[in-house]
Amino acid sequence: MGYVYILKSLKNGSYYIGSTVNVEKRLERHNKGRVFATKNLLPLKCTFVQQYNTIRVARMIEYWVKRQKDRKLIERIIAEGFISKKI
Repeated sequence: MGYVYILKSLKNGSYYIGSTVNVEKRLERHNKGRVFATKNLLPLKCTFVQQYNTIRVARMIEYWVKRQKDRKLIERIIAEGFISKKI
């Protein structure tokens, strides 16, 4: 299994999109400052998680969302509770 997740910084409101096979362990690493990309955004709150059959598919979705560079898209994904992109 693979997961796409969206974190929100409680410090400045910015979003971080990632993928993993273990959401709980990855969120713990983020909040302990062990992830370079988010260590200056602490604390972080997980606002979205979606499961996929493989980590490969989850990473493809993650990269697609990141390439959009669209905060409104991210907020719509969180509000609707799913990513509708098909791979």
